Amino acid sequence: MNKLSIYIHVPFCRRRCAYCSFISYAGREADIPAYARALIEETKLRRIEGAEVKTVYFGGGTPSLLPVEILSLILLTIDEYYKLDDRAEITLEANPGTVLLEYLKAIRSMGINRLSLGVQSLDDAELQLLGRIHMATEARRSIRQAKEAGFTNLSLDFIYGIPERSLETWRSMLGEIVTLGAQHISLYSLTLEEDTPMHSRVKLGEIPAPDPDSAASEYELAEDTLKSAGYNQYEISNWAKPSFESRHNLAYWRQTAYLGLGVAAHSFLDGKRIANTSDLDEYLSALSEGKLAPQTVEVIGKATALSEAIILGLRLNEGVSADDIEAHFGIDLHERFANEIAELVSLGLLECLEDRIRLTPRGRLLGNEVFMRFLA
Repeated sequence: MNKLSIYIHVPFCRRRCAYCSFISYAGREADIPAYARALIEETKLRRIEGAEVKTVYFGGGTPSLLPVEILSLILLTIDEYYKLDDRAEITLEANPGTVLLEYLKAIRSMGINRLSLGVQSLDDAELQLLGRIHMATEARRSIRQAKEAGFTNLSLDFIYGIPERSLETWRSMLGEIVTLGAQHISLYSLTLEEDTPMHSRVKLGEIPAPDPDSAASEYELAEDTLKSAGYNQYEISNWAKPSFESRHNLAYWRQTAYLGLGVAAHSFLDGKRIANTSDLDEYLSALSEGKLAPQTVEVIGKATALSEAIILGLRLNEGVSADDIEAHFGIDLHERFANEIAELVSLGLLECLEDRIRLTPRGRLLGNEVFMRFLA
């Protein structure tokens, strides 16, 4: 194994958002020093000889709650026990309500070169509905300060399909989004899991459920608007200016090796999927004793690996290469899935090019309808 990506999960939040179903803990910021020690211990214990780290991604939760000194120590440990490429893409997710200019300058100077701001909306009422801790003015200020701090690779996250949003409101918001000058835009459809406060409010009839048709209209409008503004859509939910695609996320979609550190983090190594415990106390206790926290390990069989290669590849606008499938699995993609491909082409969800298959614009809207055809 030569090239490696590292994901570091930071499970702390000032307050859980009303739609969030990720593993995160509100009100436990006092555990951050102990968690940092555990992360560093796990980094040492899971050392992979000869690995060269190409990307590092601090995700959450709210990674911008970590002090600069802790972030620096984690990166120094990675460089000591692995090998951190001098040109590595190093991303930190941040909440606009948790960063100031001095902090942004400090993390930029110590090597973090990509910032992902979870803006989600530029409308205060929508931000309140989503349970965000910031207002739109704070988001705009954080974007300005990120540029002032020297970030030339800035990604912004937004949510589409928010209940009761009009298409004209979204059109206006998109107009502002493209003027903010970020190099990368991620758009995610609002999906409510059962354990979230917003799902409970929908169930009680307090707020309407997200409307799939409205979400589809917003997505199509975003495709057109961002394309006109010079953003290339390279994945179902992601747009970038040329050469600013997320190298870390591409590692997931292209199934290259990645190591997950921290509570609830996942790894993909040597044909195995490894998941750390999602129990924060269990994680801290084990690492404080110099032992790895409990993990679940799944050995990925050939059929599952083939399905995942196709499904993940179809998320990318470049699609799935028939030559790559043959080289990795020894099968003819068009022969093995002849019926599935023919059906999806007839439905207008898939298109066949000379050397690959890929989703159509309609297929990107109905991706799950396509993916299920290729399940093992």
